[in-house]
Amino acid sequence: MSNPPDMSVWHLVSHASFVVQLVMLILVAASVASWTIIFQRRALYQQARAAAEAFDEKFWAGGDLSALYNSIPSGPDVQGQASIFRAGFKEFLRLRDKDADADALMQGVTRAMRIALTQEQTRLETHLNFLASVGSTSPYIGLFGTVWGIMNSFMGLAKVQQATLAVVAPGIAEALIATAIGLFAAIPAVLAYNRYSSSSDALLTRYETFADEFIGILHREAHARN
Repeated sequence: MSNPPDMSVWHLVSHASFVVQLVMLILVAASVASWTIIFQRRALYQQARAAAEAFDEKFWAGGDLSALYNSIPSGPDVQGQASIFRAGFKEFLRLRDKDADADALMQGVTRAMRIALTQEQTRLETHLNFLASVGSTSPYIGLFGTVWGIMNSFMGLAKVQQATLAVVAPGIAEALIATAIGLFAAIPAVLAYNRYSSSSDALLTRYETFADEFIGILHREAHARN
């Protein structure tokens, strides 16, 4: 009586065909990259929300805007509303020193703040497209590996005189592992993409609201000089 075939996952993966192993490797790499991005984005959005709360508290405390501007260092570390505020107020001061009229001054301020807002949008949405791609394509990549493995299993049946479940089961099982890995890669990526897209939209809405309110404050300041 022959021994039953080894059906452990590691044995099935290690004895899979080259194409199926390549599919599994691609999916594992995509899953690792997705989880790395998930943890990075989670930390970034937490920091962005905390920074927004801290800046709102300082800005709406009613202190001097020049003092607040001077307290914000320049450089790439300044992000969120602080970056938008610094860009707008810097342009406001520059044009005011040149004695620009109110309309030209506000056009420059608005343009500078919109550029800063676009930069913040890029920062918040970086790598989200990768999560969406992994979530949408991984099941199909896994399915390709499964179809290929099952096709090889049925082709192998033609080489034996008696087809039994023990003969075809290992090939089918190793092929189905590819689909399982594809789903393992796709599901967290889709959930993270949906959650982080919502977080990004909420933060951008908050930034846009602040930008509009700050433009209104500077608009009144600009016209009060005339």
